[in-house]
Amino acid sequence: MYGSHRPEGSDMTHTSVYPQAWETAFAAAPAEFDAGQPRAPRRGRALPRVVDGGRPGPSRPAPMAPRYRGTGVRMSRAVHTRRPAKQVRPVTIVGLALLAGLITMWLGAVAQFGEAVRDASAPVPNQLAVVQVKSGETLAHLAARVAPEAPVSSVVDRIRELNELQSPVIDAGQTLIAPVG
Repeated sequence: MYGSHRPEGSDMTHTSVYPQAWETAFAAAPAEFDAGQPRAPRRGRALPRVVDGGRPGPSRPAPMAPRYRGTGVRMSRAVHTRRPAKQVRPVTIVGLALLAGLITMWLGAVAQFGEAVRDASAPVPNQLAVVQVKSGETLAHLAARVAPEAPVSSVVDRIRELNELQSPVIDAGQTLIAPVG
């Protein structure tokens, strides 16, 4: 009968919720509480702690180790081992670099071809007008402003040709002849 102790000469009975902890608490009781009492030989179960007057003193179960029930996340119980990493050969590195270079050249050719097709599809307008250069504006900005549908490089070349400009530098307030459309 775990947890039920009746010391000699006492009519008190104590039932513990934690029978093993109750026994552990009495087994590890300090000697100062047992100073005047005769010691019984230890045989599996310990006697309750006795204070002055021959009655059992207040006691509490010894603290139990916490039980961790987990986080609720299932984890694999498989043994995980790391495999050694495979070595990358220099031939593989060179091959990948060449492949990247070929892809870059192909994308550049597609972009160049796309711009050539766009230039051919939208001609420079034939109608001319006198325009004034705004503050901070370059020839490319002016070309995009006066002929938004036409290719900028073609309009810039036409403006330089019409105004006989040797330099791409223009000043704010300057008047130029430009194709408009």
